[in-house]
This record gives sequence, C-alpha cells and structure tokens, in this order.
Amino acid sequence: MKKAKYLDALAPLQRELVQLQQWVQAQGLRVVVLFEGRDAAGKGGIIKTLTQHLNPRHVKVVALGVPTEREQSQWYFQRYSAHLPAAGELVLFDRSWYNRAGVEKVMGFCNDEEYERFLVSCPVFEKMLVDDGIVLIKYWLNVSPEEQERRFQARLDNPLKRWKFSKMDLEGRERWQAYAKARDRMLDATDSGHCPWYIIDANDKKKARLNCISHLLGLLPYRPQPYPQVTLGDVKGKELPPGKDRHWIPEPY
Repeated sequence: MKKAKYLDALAPLQRELVQLQQWVQAQGLRVVVLFEGRDAAGKGGIIKTLTQHLNPRHVKVVALGVPTEREQSQWYFQRYSAHLPAAGELVLFDRSWYNRAGVEKVMGFCNDEEYERFLVSCPVFEKMLVDDGIVLIKYWLNVSPEEQERRFQARLDNPLKRWKFSKMDLEGRERWQAYAKARDRMLDATDSGHCPWYIIDANDKKKARLNCISHLLGLLPYRPQPYPQVTLGDVKGKELPPGKDRHWIPEPY
C-alpha cells in the first residue's frame, strides 16, 4: 500500500480513536486489547499507530520482559493481572499471558503439565474478567514465512532496527512448524464465545494497521463526547523567560 494512500486513510481513523478514548473515560470502562503473533508480525507497529494521538495517562502499553525468579513462583496470571485497567483506562498488551501457549511451549520454558493447565484455565480466567465488566479483545497477527524473512533481513541491514533481532528470532524460524501447531492448539482451546480471537492478515503492515483500527472501532459502540466551550483570556502581566545565566542548552540547529 502506498504511503500517501495509507496516511489519507489513517487520519480519520486516528480521529475516531481519540473519540473512542474520550468515550471510554466518560463511561468509566475498562478495556484490554491483546496483540499476539509471530516475531516481526507487526504488533508493535499497530500499537504505536493506535496510541500515537491518545492520552498516555489513560492508555497503557504493557510489554513484559522475562519473568523474575519471584514471578516464576507466582500464580501464572498474577503478573499480568497487576496491569489490568481501572475505570476509564485502555490497556494494550504487546504479548500477554498467551506466552505460555506459544514461546514457552515451543522453546521448553514450561513443562507439559503447566502448558495443559494453562489451556484449561485461560478461558476461565478470561471469563472472570469479562464477567467483571472488562472489555477483552484479542488479535492474532498472521504473517507468512517469506514476509517474516524479509522483515528480519531489514532489521539486520538497518542499524536503527538491528536491536530488534535476537537469537530467539532465529530459533523461532527454525521451529516454524512447531509454532504453527502451538498456535492452532491455542486457538482451539481459547477461541471462546465470550472472548473470541480475531485474525489479522499482517503481510502488508499498512493495511494491517488500518484494518485493525477499523475493526476495533467497530467493536465498541462509542459516541463523540462534547468538549466544553473555552475562551482564552489575555495573560496578566508580562512573562519573562529564565535569565541568560541559567543552564540553557546549546542550539546547534
């Protein structure tokens, strides 16, 4: 998709996202959106596009690292539960508790008993969230091995993106079929009526972002929230900048 066409389509969607956020705040809703998918599927790009013009005080992005030794001893869902939203908040998970159904299973970071227990308990956990009033939306970004290879190579060739590529990415490609089987097993076990999975064709990043935002806006019955009328008055008195003896930064530009 050409950049100009993409930006033209994106602008009105991002305006709608601002209205959605205002509505979530006004209604006191708690909204959680999960983004899962293979490495380089575009999860981070969609999240950045979603949050670009939103208020970070009410929109949180959660991207947890490797669990600590203490966290490993906790109830599995515990460290994720700590990031669930309060009233008026929207939380976006860049990977979530579904790590156990994907990378932990394939890479051997959990045992078979822990994995099977997760597949049984996850729909119950999510039902508890939904029954408590949390709006829970789950997206799986689907990308082909050819497109993933192209994106990995772009990361390797670009010094600004080289940090994105890790040894785990390479091992993930070597276990492509194992990840596919784990994905299908996960979808079979957790694609529930109260919390379905929505699949995004992510081979074109720009289209994936537009389609995801459009779909998300269509799921929630938001309404524009009126802003109060504001008149800016004149500043009383003369405002002087800090003195020249303060620590002003250099201006090379």
